[in-house]
Amino acid sequence: MALRILLVEDEPDLAHWLSKSLSQTAGFNVEWANDGLLAYKRLSVEEFDAVILDLGLPSMDGHTLLSKLRAEGNLTPILVLTARDSLSSRVQTLDIGADDFIPKPFMVEELIARISALIRRSRGRDKPHMSCASLTYDSQTKCFSLLQKTLSLTPRESEVLRILLQKSGEPVGKVFILDRLSDTDDELTADAIEVMVHRLRKKLQGSDVQITTLRGIGYCLEPINET
Repeated sequence: MALRILLVEDEPDLAHWLSKSLSQTAGFNVEWANDGLLAYKRLSVEEFDAVILDLGLPSMDGHTLLSKLRAEGNLTPILVLTARDSLSSRVQTLDIGADDFIPKPFMVEELIARISALIRRSRGRDKPHMSCASLTYDSQTKCFSLLQKTLSLTPRESEVLRILLQKSGEPVGKVFILDRLSDTDDELTADAIEVMVHRLRKKLQGSDVQITTLRGIGYCLEPINET
């Protein structure tokens, strides 16, 4: 279940080195965008676990990209690479929505540690319990309950539901789910995800939570609003 990272960097040599280092050292699935506008377009339609963002970019600079994403409600964890080490620059970067920053030059081990910590926090791994309406998940027992009764799920169904619950209220794409479920022993397909979501819908029937399909985008786990 490789974590999917978008690296937004306009220097090809640095981008190549970083992509290779993050992939080999941490097992990240790193994709590269070499300008801000391209990154903005990708982040508008794709799901990533985190973004590593350089500020000095063509087409759209890093500050503008960061501001636009946050203004539109995109909460993807963003770590900024910066050569600007003044206090005012660091404060400005955090104020407009960066989750963390690391000054150049840096050690790749520190970058991995920082980005991993951001992802853990964003995915709720540090929370012992997650819930959406009466659906709850206990991270210690790895069990779901619905309407105070244990929900019987296969391991794959449990993983899909956990991913949806971590991002409850937000759209989750099939590619995002596939990236977290695929492994060397079992290559899953988009059709398999559809089947698991169909089964989960049946198991959630009659409760106060549902999985809705957002055509062309993915799925969203949300409470049912009774009128």
